[in-house]
Amino acid sequence: MIDFTPKHDYLVGIDSDGCVFDTMELKHKECFIPNIINHYGLQGVSKYAREAAEFVNLYSKSRGINRFPALVEALEWLNRRPEVKGRGVNVEIPKSLRNWMKHETKLGNPALEQEVERTGDADLIHALEWSCAVNDSIALMVRGVPPFPFVRESLEKLNSKADVLVVSATPNEALHREWEEHDLSRYTVAICGQEIGTKKESLTAAAKYPPGHTLMIGDAPGDHKAAVANSALFFPINPGAEEASWQRFYEEGIDRFMAGTFAGEYQATLLAEFDRRLPERPPWEVVGSG
Repeated sequence: MIDFTPKHDYLVGIDSDGCVFDTMELKHKECFIPNIINHYGLQGVSKYAREAAEFVNLYSKSRGINRFPALVEALEWLNRRPEVKGRGVNVEIPKSLRNWMKHETKLGNPALEQEVERTGDADLIHALEWSCAVNDSIALMVRGVPPFPFVRESLEKLNSKADVLVVSATPNEALHREWEEHDLSRYTVAICGQEIGTKKESLTAAAKYPPGHTLMIGDAPGDHKAAVANSALFFPINPGAEEASWQRFYEEGIDRFMAGTFAGEYQATLLAEFDRRLPERPPWEVVGSG
């Protein structure tokens, strides 16, 4: 369990990338995807590799998942495309990485480094090299991205009423850097990235609070699943409508949460709208099935 002493009777968990900061498009399109294409030899099908990775990480119900499962899923989608087969490009799925993910929950570079040292597996070495290159790209590229409008106002409104916990699949170093760059870390009781564990594991801090007193805010289905697993309420930040979502949270969501009127019809309406935003099937399959 995350080690902190509650200061208030309420807990609000908040995802970071794409939820607090408009960094999802920047990180994936400029940092993750170019490194996937380069490290996995996909130059000959770069268009399709980009489409697959963008679908997984940004525009589907997989949005926001950890980088390693996202990498495998993107490669699997790419491998199924007839256009890729037609170009004679071999897309290898790193089986050792998939096997490692089955038993490891702290899906970050430190845990992967330990597995590389233990096994010397070539697939894992390759994945670690890719992941380190992504981190280097992010450190160079991602800066000066402010929080969405109404994030700071919401944190200030929560400050005297609830403990705020950052719950993210982003590496801890990047989280601390981004939250401190914009002077938001002072509103938090802890910042939990991928090295701490899954979002579900980080949100087990909800056990420190009375029932119905924990809320998770996120922009991805995985955030909702983490909330459900910990009997927490969920407020979605809708992809493509982040400003409106945060304004709604600031103007009515916080008050409903504190008043005990969030669960039920209000949350159901939010979830229905959120679910419609992200498809399960990629657009090229939907078009192709026409």
